[in-house]
Amino acid sequence: MASFKITGGRKLKGELIPQGAKNEALQILCAVLLTKEPVIIHNIPNIRDVNKLMELLEDMGVKRSKMGDGVYKFEADDVSFDYFETQEYKDKAAELRGSVMLLGPMLGRFGRGKAPKPGGDKIGRRPLDTHFIGFQKLGAEFSYDAGDSFYSIDGSKMKGSYIWMEEISVTGTANVLMAAVLTEGTTTIYNAACEPYLQQLCKMLNSMGAKISGVGSNLLTIEGVTELFGCEHTMLPDMIEIGSFIGLAAMTGSEITIKNCRIPELGIIPDTFRKLGIEMEFRGDDIHIPAQSNYKISTLIDGSILTVYDAPWPGFTPDLISIILVTAIQAKGTVLIHQKMFESRLFFTDKLIDMGAQIILCDPHRATVIGLNREYNLRGIRMTSPDIRAGVALLIAALSADGTSIIDNIEQIDRGYQNIDTRLNAIGAEIVRV
Repeated sequence: MASFKITGGRKLKGELIPQGAKNEALQILCAVLLTKEPVIIHNIPNIRDVNKLMELLEDMGVKRSKMGDGVYKFEADDVSFDYFETQEYKDKAAELRGSVMLLGPMLGRFGRGKAPKPGGDKIGRRPLDTHFIGFQKLGAEFSYDAGDSFYSIDGSKMKGSYIWMEEISVTGTANVLMAAVLTEGTTTIYNAACEPYLQQLCKMLNSMGAKISGVGSNLLTIEGVTELFGCEHTMLPDMIEIGSFIGLAAMTGSEITIKNCRIPELGIIPDTFRKLGIEMEFRGDDIHIPAQSNYKISTLIDGSILTVYDAPWPGFTPDLISIILVTAIQAKGTVLIHQKMFESRLFFTDKLIDMGAQIILCDPHRATVIGLNREYNLRGIRMTSPDIRAGVALLIAALSADGTSIIDNIEQIDRGYQNIDTRLNAIGAEIVRV
């Protein structure tokens, strides 16, 4: 198990280029199974979860060749179904939350699929019912072996159908969508997720010959086709990393420019950070955050306390709730953080409290942050990263703190952030990987 040793209190200055979007990558990589022709993907992030998924695809028989930095060509013309019966497949797929999205392409192209119960962050209940109910409405039949946590699905009788998504799930929508594009007839997905990453998947599939309309809305209509073809696709920059860098600049009082942000795709993310008093300037497609000695949390029109909560797109993404919370620690004012989706995501606040933050954990979903207004700094401690987003929130806290902090279990951070220590050290941080 690796750790970060962080010397806090340093001002950072310079430019950061966000990596390719992790959440988009997991969907796009699964989609290469939908065609036997070559698919070229640009801006793939070099992170643990994505690398593991690419390795899993190779084990399945997908040919992968590197064409440049973050650019790969995939060819799924000889997928081995014998591999899905192996213990190795079960073990590797179980380590990845994103592996469940292999089922949709398997069903669409091959009419059958198998997958173990996936892993991922331990941030609360993450049921897969939405995925399987969608498959069932297409006519698939599935069985679940509770003894070895293995799902088997028969999609040989699938037909286009009307599907109401009981949960606005990004991965659930992506999975059902990928099954539907090669399913005979018309499929309508209502209450669909419409995050930019899902829009990217739709655009890629349409470029491969799929017929998807309603992209960007919560109502998708899919006319099934018999075959998809090769394509070339470039992924968005990671909006979660962009938000993390905005919070990092504010907490450390640093001047940072985030390059090539695709600002129109960020939705309300910049404005949500502005509500905490963080200044930023859009320079073309770059975001410049000046060094601020203080930043003040807005109140509502009647003077009551601001609430920041997560919601399906175009609402505020739940993956940045941890970053908003840690950024508020040194603001002036008070904010209520309401994490609606996952009931375990705020439990990392006990570590921030140990560092000197004034936070009241009201219940598993809500925390009140009383800003310190830089009247005193956090203090360095030893802590453990419980999940990807909390891990980076703790890293931001440590970089702003007095003294030395150690963060254990940084494999969680590496799952979602590419060479984060090297990139931050390049603009003045002091992070040692132990």
